[in-house]
Amino acid sequence: MANEDEKTVQVSASLKVSPGTSIGDDSDRERQQSHSNKAEGTFEGADSHRLFRPIDSYEGLHRWDPDFQWTEQEEKKIVRKIDIRVCTFACVTFFALQLDRGNIGQALSSTLLKDLEMTSNDYNLGQTIFLVCFLLAEMPSQLISKRLGPDRWIPIQMISWSLVAACQAFLQGRASYLTLRALLGLLEGGFIPDTVLFLSFFYKSNELPKRLTCFWISLIVAGIIGAFLAFGFLHITDSHGGGSWRYLFAYEGLITGTIGIIAVFWMPASPVQTKGGFRGKHGWFNEHEEKIIVNRVIRDDPSKGTMHNRQAITPKLMWASLKDFHMWPLYIIGLIWMIPSGPATNYLTLQLRSQGFTTFQTNLLVIPSAVVGIITIIAITWLAERTNQRLLCGAVMGVWNLILLIALEVLPQKSMPWPRWTILTLLVGGPSIHPVLVALTSRNAGSVRTRTVASALYNMTVQISSIVSANVYQAKDAPYYRHGNKVLIALAVSGIALFIVAKFYYDWRNKQNAAQWNAMTTEERELYLRENPVLTNKRIDFRFAL
Repeated sequence: MANEDEKTVQVSASLKVSPGTSIGDDSDRERQQSHSNKAEGTFEGADSHRLFRPIDSYEGLHRWDPDFQWTEQEEKKIVRKIDIRVCTFACVTFFALQLDRGNIGQALSSTLLKDLEMTSNDYNLGQTIFLVCFLLAEMPSQLISKRLGPDRWIPIQMISWSLVAACQAFLQGRASYLTLRALLGLLEGGFIPDTVLFLSFFYKSNELPKRLTCFWISLIVAGIIGAFLAFGFLHITDSHGGGSWRYLFAYEGLITGTIGIIAVFWMPASPVQTKGGFRGKHGWFNEHEEKIIVNRVIRDDPSKGTMHNRQAITPKLMWASLKDFHMWPLYIIGLIWMIPSGPATNYLTLQLRSQGFTTFQTNLLVIPSAVVGIITIIAITWLAERTNQRLLCGAVMGVWNLILLIALEVLPQKSMPWPRWTILTLLVGGPSIHPVLVALTSRNAGSVRTRTVASALYNMTVQISSIVSANVYQAKDAPYYRHGNKVLIALAVSGIALFIVAKFYYDWRNKQNAAQWNAMTTEERELYLRENPVLTNKRIDFRFAL
């Protein structure tokens, strides 16, 4: 084992590896080259699980067995069980997040600005403060989650933010509005990477994108259900006929708080620690099932055995992860790709109101964009994983946004409201590459500590892009935002270029690594693996997903 800061997997010295699974004969080399061409974001010798033993403190070590075997049917049954009990509840928690951070847009379609004597620029400032605080909380939240365990930290976050969200019912003016938006951002920040970390305990790298797609579909579903809830709650008024948005905040805060309390007793610490709470005294999995879960995850990515689930990231490990330049292309993409469709999402209700639709018509007219969003996010994720060209699919998404932004810009100002609604609906409901990029960040990290930091950094860049998008549309440019749309068109073109450049960068790195690896003899490969036990994406046997 290495020192306290840089723990490694143990490389078995007793194995004279014909490395039938990683560094063996020509047929193995051929199979490895084929695997490397798939570029699944893992180690060339990942199947050589006999070479790597998890650290002694790894929570699933007692279930690790390099000789353990299981059937494909058993694995499918286990994955379905995990989907029902882990992924489904993760989607419910994300639903709660979106319900509380998205209802501000629905309140905006009511009398919120008028009642609080604010302008749309005040609303922009509130959203900016929320996003800045959300961004600042990302890294600390992820580090706390790694130390306490996401099973503890996520419920704490949820219960805390639900209380703040409900307190928005008592807003009295601009100052209270800005204060509560700041608190909400601080408490909600980090939730997404925390949940991705939690899911990585249970799923292999190639399984994560589909589950994250379900994760983000729950966000869209929250928008649909939130619209119906808003339709009901906004009909409730006080004795003076106003304040309907106050009931929206109060009741939705109560809903999400209840989900947070359930999470306390539902979320397990790991696949081998599921006994207790609402999971029952016997837990979710028997010994045989736990062995399948642990061994399939470790064999897919041996780096997951280099840290235990409540091990803190030290400053040294954090710095090593921050300077991992292989992850920077994804961070740069995170700064840009969401901006072109962001303002349309934030201002959809205001733009529909400016076209003459009533408050209740507006809240119902946002639902089609959510339905389109569900269809396109499933389609783009399927296409990305099917073709193994995730970054090029991101460029396709950019082209979608570019075409619609140009259409929005050239649309006559005095046109009928329905063409504008159609374009906005397709823009807001366009294909989101977010689940694919989050999974890609996790895959390309190459180690648990980098994955922890990189997930937070990627989400921080996305929040920066959200801050920018929240300020592209200005009140002086209303109601058609011609200047803002020109800025978005330029950013859409930049985003397309970034996806293409990142694809060629990772492809180039893989070819370089593959050339070195394939030039080695069996003995040289074995020596390399033994002399480089720290599993990171800097190793020449690592292949980046692209």
